[in-house]
Amino acid sequence: MSFASPAFLWYYLPLVLGLYLVLPRSWRNGLLSVASLVFYAWGGGAFVLLLLACMAVNFTAGILVDTGRSEIESEQEHGRPHIASTSARRAVLVATVAFDLGILAVWKYGDFATRQLHELTGSVQVLAVALPIGISFFTFHHLSYVVDVYRGSRRSQRSPVQFITYIAMFPQLIAGPIVRYHEIAEQLSDTKRNRLEDISEGFPRFALGLAKKVVIADAIAPVADAAFNGNPAALDFRTAWIGAIAYTLQIYFDFSGYSDMAIGLGRMFGFRLPENFNRPYSSVSVTDFWRRWHMSLSRWFRDYLYIPLGGNRGSTAMTYRNLYIVFLLTGFWHGANWTFLIWGLYHGSWLAAERALGIARADPNRHVVLRRALTLLIVIVGWVFFRSSDIGRAGKYLATMAVPELSSHSEVLDGVLTTRISLLLVLAALVALLPRSFVMGRLLERASPPARVARLAYAGVAAPYAAVLVAAGTFSPFLYFQF
Repeated sequence: MSFASPAFLWYYLPLVLGLYLVLPRSWRNGLLSVASLVFYAWGGGAFVLLLLACMAVNFTAGILVDTGRSEIESEQEHGRPHIASTSARRAVLVATVAFDLGILAVWKYGDFATRQLHELTGSVQVLAVALPIGISFFTFHHLSYVVDVYRGSRRSQRSPVQFITYIAMFPQLIAGPIVRYHEIAEQLSDTKRNRLEDISEGFPRFALGLAKKVVIADAIAPVADAAFNGNPAALDFRTAWIGAIAYTLQIYFDFSGYSDMAIGLGRMFGFRLPENFNRPYSSVSVTDFWRRWHMSLSRWFRDYLYIPLGGNRGSTAMTYRNLYIVFLLTGFWHGANWTFLIWGLYHGSWLAAERALGIARADPNRHVVLRRALTLLIVIVGWVFFRSSDIGRAGKYLATMAVPELSSHSEVLDGVLTTRISLLLVLAALVALLPRSFVMGRLLERASPPARVARLAYAGVAAPYAAVLVAAGTFSPFLYFQF
């Protein structure tokens, strides 16, 4: 079920919000647990059983790891050795992490891996399995939970309802933001909230995301689709660049729109979910870009992979190794395709180069215009790998972009690049020119007069207009649903 679908906007969300208002506050997590499982089953069908099985394993593991920690603390107080308890806790952690990654490997990468082996040997049977929706996100939530409990940053959940609320909370279940357990643990038990105030503050943020998705992302999507889905040989220089720019804008407005909707929905139910975007197309370096794009994923890899690998505390060679490992996995996390691996290595290489040249530490206020333009160019080129169905098509597309033949004309976009969509493309592109500190989602949370006007505009104008477009059937699934 998409946030931008009639079923969600006119039936599911009003029903859940209505129950949230009339039921006792202490029932919030129970309501969200049931509603979230229904939400997942609506779109994922029988895969809800896989989600429940994963939750059962991780819930149990959290208790075992936490109980082992309590035993260690007790033994330390009495001066007794605690080697056995430490080893047991570590064994439970390793087994649980292996289980979570194994589930992800089989369901998301089994088809890809066996297909590569089949092409090499001709004898391996291809494992054709459907991709459970949101598996990359709920796997990372499970990993965050067991690792945070093992590290002692938070105690384990004894309440299955609160645990299900954290893992399956429908605002962030399918496409994030990725919420690390220690960020939300205290909020799960805090149900003494002003529900009407939460809804009134969260709805404008939800409306902002809905407008981004339906009004902008869905409108320019046909331009990117026409450019990337056809024969690359049919493109000319100008058409290729328009298609690449269209996809650059589409994926930003689509994914940041989903994040705004998720954050707004979370706020409506009394949760403050982490921000996921911070004006990424105003970045002055690729390093800066990854501090602003899909920030919850960057933070997850930093906390649970980059720092445990040693981060930048070791030798220069080890730091570069860690960067490449992180971005290789960042690319592969997005999808089982060589194009995502190349995209991850592409960004990892730029980060390594910026680190070697000192660009990552340069004053962000120097040569701002030039650095923003160069960074955006690098990002646009990277999106070609991300959007292309295979490496060969990506190479041909980039080759067309590299040769400025302005006299040639392609008819690929003639049927989709209307005056209205051209205007929307231009308006959407202005996001790259706005000040680096201007973030509409954060503006909506302020108490200033401009913020109040913006909240009224999104709640009273943007949301109804987007709802009309949804009613007309001009919405599509979010891009990150496939990851």
